[in-house]
Amino acid sequence: MADPARRDPATRGWLKKLTVMYKVYILQSIKYKIYYIGHTKDINDRMSRHNSGGSSYSKKFMPWKLIYTEFYNTKSEAYKRELEIKSYKGGIKFKKLIGVWEK
Repeated sequence: MADPARRDPATRGWLKKLTVMYKVYILQSIKYKIYYIGHTKDINDRMSRHNSGGSSYSKKFMPWKLIYTEFYNTKSEAYKRELEIKSYKGGIKFKKLIGVWEK
């Protein structure tokens, strides 16, 4: 028998909200060694679009590899964090975040 929580429409909506996470991600171009910062609900779809030329900016620097991810409950939280990371891109905070900082 199916789990009652999965049958109740109100609970089903709650479960769906619980499992939908937004991701802030950092990609690195394998060929050019530059970085791309973004946010998404579906990291697999987004990676596919970046690596197939489906994104106008990133298609110039393909292929990309995912080097960093953070998870957030809402799109607005993820977007705020994306902007924060972009504000210190290339600096010490950015290098520490992606693990390439050396004193």
